[in-house]
Amino acid sequence: MNALARREHSRAELRTKLLRKFEDESDQIEAVLDRLEDQGLQSDERFAEMWLRSQLAKGRGPMRIIGEARQRGIAERIESLMQCQEIDWFEAALDVGQRKFQAGIDRSQQAKAYRFLAYRGFPSDAIRYALDELTC
Repeated sequence: MNALARREHSRAELRTKLLRKFEDESDQIEAVLDRLEDQGLQSDERFAEMWLRSQLAKGRGPMRIIGEARQRGIAERIESLMQCQEIDWFEAALDVGQRKFQAGIDRSQQAKAYRFLAYRGFPSDAIRYALDELTC
């Protein structure tokens, strides 16, 4: 309950945390997780929606979002949410690029901007679109 009081967690995250603290009681952990879900205290769907919004606000691209979602055990939910929302990754990459490189970029800075957007998880075609728009 303390972990859920601080922030939302996926079922997989809670399982991992509980297994670390209570190794000897691993058989009871699934029952506890089921009870939390039945009472509405833990929901992977609610966690996925909240987490996707926060990732988009941080300027993360689809590849990085999916990669981190796999670690949290919610990749399938995130992929379906991203399809439902029909996010324009080209404009998202441009927005992130504009925030980072406010004055625009010249040809010498394109490699740096490309690496930055790639690290953020944007596909190469979205990066090229953003670079074309940002180049002075």
